[in-house]
Amino acid sequence: MTKPITSVALMMLYERGYFQLNDPVSRFFPSWKDHRVFVSGPFENMQTVAPNRPVSMRDMLCHTGGLTYGAALESLGAPETKDAVADAYKAHGVRRGKGETLEEFMEKLAKVPLAYQPGERWLYSLSTDVCGALVERISGKRFDRYLQEEIFEPLGMKDTAFTVAADKQSRFAANYRRGADKGLHLVDDPTTSDYLQEQTFFSGGGGLTGTTEDYLRFCEMLRRGGEFEGARILGPRTIELMHQNHLKGGRDLTEMAIGGFSETANEGVGFGLGFASTMDRVKSGSIAAGDYYWGGAASTIFWVDPVEDLSVVFMTQLMPSGAFNFRGQLKSIIYSSIVA
Repeated sequence: MTKPITSVALMMLYERGYFQLNDPVSRFFPSWKDHRVFVSGPFENMQTVAPNRPVSMRDMLCHTGGLTYGAALESLGAPETKDAVADAYKAHGVRRGKGETLEEFMEKLAKVPLAYQPGERWLYSLSTDVCGALVERISGKRFDRYLQEEIFEPLGMKDTAFTVAADKQSRFAANYRRGADKGLHLVDDPTTSDYLQEQTFFSGGGGLTGTTEDYLRFCEMLRRGGEFEGARILGPRTIELMHQNHLKGGRDLTEMAIGGFSETANEGVGFGLGFASTMDRVKSGSIAAGDYYWGGAASTIFWVDPVEDLSVVFMTQLMPSGAFNFRGQLKSIIYSSIVA
């Protein structure tokens, strides 16, 4: 669950006055001034228009900037948008992984068309990787070092990193995928995993390893208004701002989201600066009210509930994250136990 940590990292720089939420990303990456918005046609003869406004820092924190994950939007349940955008990502070599740097990644993204006008829709995307690149550019520190020095060390998150150290390999859990046969299939062997190797691309959108204890420390910092065991990471007003709904017109994801791929349901759910939040528990069918949360690809989940003064971390290693509704079941079990 790397994305919320990355969002907190960027908002730490917001608190220090380095940017405002409505500032354009191009303030820090000038090549982003040249973005166009896809309208129609195949990649080779694509029709585009100028954006109504620049892609903003808020857009990157909210997934409302027109970026995608590079996959065909049709496969994400958005047939109204042609595959031309996905073809553009392929043509410009947008990727995350070995040999890539955040700097190169940002320059490639500057050349692809936006899938929609900034702020007008919501699409789970590479936006949080952009947030990581912005942290690196603004702070002047390599992204992984910034996280280590500014978040992990102060909070005592001693096992959280992009690489699993050799002396911790025996504690590294295997990851499984549920197959069509309903059986479990090993997809990441802890004895040969890429996470044992030094990384070159530090993804703000995914890739941190860690422990339940470490992530609970991060969540407790959020629950306590930005402080944990004497370490102040953010101010309480900043955290409150982060879990408010920032979608246009106060809409929920049913009105804003393109496609069905994300780590949250859409009904009665808003999205803030790095977190989904329950806006309407009747529409969402959730027993929680006012919680904010996110999940990971291997079915992990956390949430913080300011109303009940509660934080929860659930860890497992099962892909895809929609294989079972662990998250809804867990909320039902926990909240029904609260009787006071």
